[in-house]
Amino acid sequence: MAQTQINQLLTEPACEHNHHHGDKKNRTCQQQAKPGTAQGGCAFDGASITLVPITDAAHLVHGPIACAGNSWGSRGSLSSGPLMFKTGFTTDLTEQDIILGSEKRLHQSIGEIAQSYQPAAIFVYCTCVPALTGDDIEAVCQTASRKYKLPVIPVMAPGFVGSKNLGNRLAGESLLDYVIGTGEPPQLGTHVINLIGEYNIAGELWDVLPLFERLGIQVLAKMTGDARYAELTQAHHAHLNLVICAKALLNVARKMEENYGIPYLECSFYGIQDLNQCLRQIAQHFQDPELTARVEALISEETQQLERDLAPYRPKLQGKRVVLYTGGVKSWSVISAAQDLGIQVVATSTRKSTAEDKARIKELLGEAGIMIEGGGAQELLGVIQRTKADMLIAGGRNQYTALKAGIPFLDINQERHHGYAGYSGMVTLARELTHALHSPVWEQIRQLAPWEVGYE
Repeated sequence: MAQTQINQLLTEPACEHNHHHGDKKNRTCQQQAKPGTAQGGCAFDGASITLVPITDAAHLVHGPIACAGNSWGSRGSLSSGPLMFKTGFTTDLTEQDIILGSEKRLHQSIGEIAQSYQPAAIFVYCTCVPALTGDDIEAVCQTASRKYKLPVIPVMAPGFVGSKNLGNRLAGESLLDYVIGTGEPPQLGTHVINLIGEYNIAGELWDVLPLFERLGIQVLAKMTGDARYAELTQAHHAHLNLVICAKALLNVARKMEENYGIPYLECSFYGIQDLNQCLRQIAQHFQDPELTARVEALISEETQQLERDLAPYRPKLQGKRVVLYTGGVKSWSVISAAQDLGIQVVATSTRKSTAEDKARIKELLGEAGIMIEGGGAQELLGVIQRTKADMLIAGGRNQYTALKAGIPFLDINQERHHGYAGYSGMVTLARELTHALHSPVWEQIRQLAPWEVGYE
């Protein structure tokens, strides 16, 4: 991986982090993983998160077995068909491979996968060890691709080059260099879009796709939730790109606009207001009166049904106070969803949030809202205590912080088992929040143990 390319991705011009603000220098995504501390993922982790949801491809991790074994299958991306992506492949490098070289081992591994599994493509992930020993992974992939007559795509994202967000972008570069633009679609509709940065966590993409189908909007490619390799090769024929996960694959959207003339919009599928706005933005882009009429009719129908479905939950959620600890687009989009349910978000994190995100957060929270810059367990506990929060909404690793505080917890990150996108996702979110907030176990947890009575 050339340092020039890494520097270009770290200063992605479409990312708000890298815009000049007054006399300040560009804020680049230069967080480096530090040995012995949890950084929320390295570049390899970010690359695999982005590409592994391609369901009919094989994903081969070129490195020691721990690189694959410690993280494989931890995200809840689901498939409506092929399950090839669920199988973890690794070259399982040993000390001997490191000393003598591992290119031959990599070529043999690719051949075994090609012959035994017949995947639509093979993605080969470079990890730290082969990057340090100097394996020519790109050349091996090129040779294997010719020999086995299938796409073999190198993903040059060794963990030490940077953060998970950089890994997302490096994976996007692999798509741009080797995949997008290599195929032709069988048929195109009038309004054709791609979804970029949507990973079908807990199947929530399936709550949104039927909306586009009802509107007569063709979703050509998903990048990459429940994706098939062939649809990604055809993505350059779309008329509009929809960027869902704020900044992870902005480089893909920008370069597709430069290379293929496809404009892009940034949208959120969380919350009633944001979803309605997203659909209206699409209609406004296409300037089609019939599409606009269909969008307004769908919004009216869905919001009326949603009000009926949410009626049992609103009284139980009204006025509840929550602390939200997540990152990126969810740092403000989930605020919008919670407020649609009558919940007050008293604090939220600003990790991986751009200046634009922070402005949106401040507008939604108001002057009294707390913006959490750090977010260790001690800081979260302090915020929960100060705000008298009723609940913590965060990633799975923060559930123990909520337990220490004696308040309910809801998982909002990639390990979750429920989808919260779309109109039906709002009902699911309301139900899960209600179940968590009103579970009798929390009242029991807050009581003193029998041996503590009298020693308050």
